[in-house]
Amino acid sequence: MFRKIFTISLAIMFMQSNFVFASVINKKEQNMTRTDICKENYRDLFNGEALSPSGDDPEMMAILQKYIFGEVFTVGELDMKTREMITVTSLAVQQTLPQLKAHINAALNVGVTPIELREAIYQCAPFIGFPKTLNALGVLNEVFKERGIKTPLKSTATTDESNRFEKGLAIQKPLYGDEIQESMKGLPENMGQDVSTFLTEVCFGDFYTREGIDIKTRELLVISILVTTGNTSVLTSHIKGNLKLGSSKETITAAIIQCLPYVGFPNTLASLRTLKDVINEK
Repeated sequence: MFRKIFTISLAIMFMQSNFVFASVINKKEQNMTRTDICKENYRDLFNGEALSPSGDDPEMMAILQKYIFGEVFTVGELDMKTREMITVTSLAVQQTLPQLKAHINAALNVGVTPIELREAIYQCAPFIGFPKTLNALGVLNEVFKERGIKTPLKSTATTDESNRFEKGLAIQKPLYGDEIQESMKGLPENMGQDVSTFLTEVCFGDFYTREGIDIKTRELLVISILVTTGNTSVLTSHIKGNLKLGSSKETITAAIIQCLPYVGFPNTLASLRTLKDVINEK
C-alpha cells in the first residue's frame, strides 16, 4: 500500500515538474525577441550563426534574417519542414538558384527527405514549364551529390500509358470539375479539347498521382507557386481545391504569408485578398 501511494506521489510530482518545465519553456518563447528567434531558427536551418557583422552588406542581411526567420517563420502553425518546402518551391519558380541551393540544404537539415524535395520541384513543371523545372532539378541534384545522396532516387510514379488519364481525372474532377474543359470549348478544330486532355494526363496524371508527398501537400505547394507567379485567377480555384482537401483557411493563410519575403508585398497582398474573397464567398 505504501509503495502504491509512493508511486502515485512520484507520478504526480513528475507531472507537476513537467507542467512547470513546459510553462518555463512557453514563458521563455513568449519572452524571446525576434533576434533570439531568428538566431535559433537560422541555426536549425543552416547550422550557422545569423546576424554576422562580416560580409559586404551586413545591414541588408540583418534586416532580411530578422524579418524572415524571426518574424515570418512565427506566423501560423506550419512546421519547419512545410515552411522550407514552400520556400524551396517559391525559389524554384523564381529561378533564384543560389538561394534555392541554400534552402534545399536547409530543408534537408530540418528533416525534409530527398524524395519530398524532388517531388516539390517536379510539381512545379505543369505551372512554370519544363525548362525552369530542369534548372531547379540541376541545383537539387548538385546538392544531393555534395551530400552523398545517390541519384537517381527511386521512382514514385504510379501510372502508365494505359491509366494516366483515368487516374488523373479521378483526382482532378472532385476538386475542379469540368471547368478547364468548359473554358477551352470553342477553339479552332477542337484543339481546346487537346489542351484539356493534356492537363488531365500531365498535371494530374503524371504528377499528382506520384507518391512521396500526398495530394493535400501538393496542393499547398501549388498555392505557393501561384502566389509567386501572381496568377490570382488560377489561385482562386486552387484555394477552393485546398479547402476541399481539408486544409484550413489558417493553414492556407500561413502558406501565403510564408512566401512574402521571397516574392514581395504586391503578390502576397493580392493573394491574401483572393483568399479573403474565397472565404467570404463560402
